[in-house]
Amino acid sequence: MLYQLIRLLAVPVVKLIYRPEVRGVERVPAYGPVILAPNHRAAVDTTLLALVSPRRVRFLGKAEYFTGKGLKGRLMAAFLDAVGFVPVERGNAKAGLAALESGRKVLDDGGVFGIYPEGTRSLDGRLHRGHTGVGSLALATGAQVVPVALTGTEKLLPNGKLFPRFAKVTVEFGEPLDFSRYDGLDASPAIRRAVTDEVMYAIAELSGQEYVDKYHKRPGEAA
Repeated sequence: MLYQLIRLLAVPVVKLIYRPEVRGVERVPAYGPVILAPNHRAAVDTTLLALVSPRRVRFLGKAEYFTGKGLKGRLMAAFLDAVGFVPVERGNAKAGLAALESGRKVLDDGGVFGIYPEGTRSLDGRLHRGHTGVGSLALATGAQVVPVALTGTEKLLPNGKLFPRFAKVTVEFGEPLDFSRYDGLDASPAIRRAVTDEVMYAIAELSGQEYVDKYHKRPGEAA
């Protein structure tokens, strides 16, 4: 109910103020497990995608955001849950496995799970090599993967700015990718990589970004 209320209030405001152009929304399967795999340009990507998706999308969120104390903490946890965030622990050796397990639960229940294959926001505007989590989830659950291209979101809230700016924003959903031809091969690292690469190439076609076949590195990280 809270989710529906948030959409009822927020969607008209977003459409009125920012007027995002949404293409291909009819390509998102109406039923069954679906993985939305977008490029990642800005912090607002998750909220925007959640608002324009025809189905409720679940994303991973830091567990500490859900554990605040008092009324404020409970309200924050309720809001994040309603928007679609799934709490997951980070900063430990098992974090990656926990994240995949959380995504798998959503998909096993026939839901929609959003995952950024690049693993982090692109700071140089290019599309970087995808981590194989998206391939692992698709192979393990049989979910179709819908590539998504977000354009212009990096201009809405530039680094160092507190308030959003006006900018032309486009969200384009691509054709669903079906990997059922690889049934039973989800344990193969080579197959997981092949599936992930196919997803990344589809995102690149939609977004028009230059593709870089190496993982994105944050400033200060070892090359």
